[in-house]
Amino acid sequence: MTAREVLDFKILEVEDYRLTVFNLVVVLGIILFTYLGLKIVKRSFYKVKDKSHLDTGRKHSIFLIIKYIVWVVAILSCIQALGIKLTLLLAGSAALLVGLGLGIQQIFNDIVSGMFLLFEGSISVGDILEVDGMVCQVREINLRSSKVRTRDDIMVIVPNHKFINENVVNWSHQNQLTRFSIEIGVSYKSDPEKVRDALLEVMHSHDEIIQAGNRKPSVRFVGFGDSALNFKMLFYSKEAFRIEHTMSEIRFEVFKRFREEGIEIPFPQRDIHFKSSDIGTSGFLQPKSDDVK
Repeated sequence: MTAREVLDFKILEVEDYRLTVFNLVVVLGIILFTYLGLKIVKRSFYKVKDKSHLDTGRKHSIFLIIKYIVWVVAILSCIQALGIKLTLLLAGSAALLVGLGLGIQQIFNDIVSGMFLLFEGSISVGDILEVDGMVCQVREINLRSSKVRTRDDIMVIVPNHKFINENVVNWSHQNQLTRFSIEIGVSYKSDPEKVRDALLEVMHSHDEIIQAGNRKPSVRFVGFGDSALNFKMLFYSKEAFRIEHTMSEIRFEVFKRFREEGIEIPFPQRDIHFKSSDIGTSGFLQPKSDDVK
């Protein structure tokens, strides 16, 4: 049997439709060519240094757009190579698609939201977000859902409509540096300038806090509380995702520094005053006549 005869061998024949080995070879060739082509494009796309200074997350979004478009074209080409007419296929499945669409509206909403995310670039891989009260880092952006990692190293699958329909705080959208604050109260006996110097010294000695330019750490005298003078420590840090660990270290150091400097951290106190008429001869409070039943 020659190669020509092998390629023309009929696998399936129904009325006017005929499926041959050649059709399957073409389909496999299209899939293999698409897969290898995308691998090469991805490798070269991430290695090339472009003048637009696109970050890794933005490059990933652009590549995903290219990937989805190429695979759609490849699938349509495979259907055409199998000898199936797309017009007849769409016409025959119109009613099915309408019924299916009513049942998967949320999935369709997630897919459209994923397309918006990829085209707009408002959220990219590596961004640190706050969504539904959860601080997380984007690991993957797919067409229907995205994968994020929490501070506890737990991978969470988030539907893409969450990023479009709800308020999302993107800590690293325009700048990798994020400012954080720690509030602290001290006793009214403390010298405010001494407190400020101690807090600044703690922040200046920490490696994770930015010390250059207009992002140097600072201290604000917030106000006069009921039991304390309130201060706020303000600082920038590149380690936004693990900032809770940094803030914990700063609090440890502040407590240690305050103890060395003799600065007190007060607790709420209340003074209770008794009228002399309410105290009987025995020295105890006497109930009023209205209180006795």
